This record gives sequence, structure tokens and C-alpha cells, in this order.
Amino acid sequence: MALAFAAVLAMPAAAQDFMAPSGTPAEAFPKPERPVADIISPIWHSEKERDAAGEARQLVRLLGIKSGMTVADIGAGSGYYVVRLAPIVGPDGRIIAEDVTPDYLRNLQNRVRDLGLQNVTISLGEPHDPRLPAHSLDAAILVHMYHEIAQPYGLLYNLVPALKPDARVGIVDAVAPTAEHGTPPSLLRCELAVVGYREIAFHPLTGSNAYLAIFAPPSEESRTRPEAMIACRQ
Repeated sequence: MALAFAAVLAMPAAAQDFMAPSGTPAEAFPKPERPVADIISPIWHSEKERDAAGEARQLVRLLGIKSGMTVADIGAGSGYYVVRLAPIVGPDGRIIAEDVTPDYLRNLQNRVRDLGLQNVTISLGEPHDPRLPAHSLDAAILVHMYHEIAQPYGLLYNLVPALKPDARVGIVDAVAPTAEHGTPPSLLRCELAVVGYREIAFHPLTGSNAYLAIFAPPSEESRTRPEAMIACRQ
């Protein structure tokens, strides 16, 4: 599926090579014991509203994103963060724009092309697996989309091999039930802890009711095995 989509987008061979083989299948993991919100739009709010709230600036500062890093924007949607982070990581860094919705990625590829961004790779993932290369990421961000992940335990488990040992995972979401397109912080902490992630910081974001939670990933060896996972309840 992923390689076929890469061909449809006429992606260069280097971009296709950047994709990892499938990880542990979705059926190996427990289903989330809470509503999963529908994916209804590639954007959360208008870009002007988000810029005015200073959300991206806060994330960059708090997560320590800087030149030379490789950052995965998981659930990249319309590319709000992609186009803002690409200049920050610079020519020696890379932004991987990952999503599970092919139409979003087609539009995003056009946006990246029109802006002349040379350090962005477009990547199609799966709901339980971002399909990212091993040991490639300094950071991964999941912004206003965690509540839409159909298989959070699988995605978090299959993300681990792509993260460098000192990588950080930053999750931005609203303080609201998942059915209302947010994630209660206590539920987020529980679901990540099930897989073996450790929360290292929590920051309410100014200008909105959103927060940034930052996690350190487990090692591949120490992450919880799928058969031992018990789903959290909202």
C-alpha cells in the first residue's frame, strides 16, 4: 500500500527508501477502551489563529527543536508544522511528514513543492504503524490528532524502533474527551505508560486550552509486549 502510494505521488526513490517495513500487526494489540474521534479535516484551526496563539513557537522551544534534527510530524495533515519546522531544522535536518490519509499527503506534497522545501519527506503510514526508519528520529510530534489514532498502543509500540535513544515524543492536544477531539491528560499518560513511555514534562500552552506533554520512549527491549498490555479507560 505505501509503495503503491509513493508511486502515485511520483516520489523519488530516496523518499521510498526512507519508509520502513511494517511492524507488529494491529491485531496483536488491545483496542482502546474509549471513543476514537473521526478524522474530519487536515487542519485543526486556521493557520492565522494558530500563529496568533503562538502554538508552534511554544512547541519548538519546549521540545528543543533545532538545526540538524530529524523530526517526524505524525498526522501531518495540511502541513502546518511541516512548513514551520523545515526552516528551523535547516538543510542538515529533515522533516518527515507522515499521515494515514492519502489525499492529505497529495495536497501536502504539492504545498511542499510549491514552497521549495528540500528537507521534507512525505510518508504514508498505517493507523497502527507510522512505518518510519529505524533510529532515524530526534523527535516525533503528534499534534491535535492523538484522539484520532485508531490503534494507539500499536502506533506507540511500532514508533519505538524509529526513535534514537535520547529522542523525545511531544503530544499536543486539547483538554477534552476523545469524542470531543481532545485527550484528557490522565488518559494520555496512562496509554503511553502502558507501552513503556515515561512522561518527562507537561506544559499548558498559552493562548488555548491545549497542552504539550513530552515523553521519553522505552527501548525496543523494554517496551511492553503487546500480549501484556491492558487498555486504559477514559
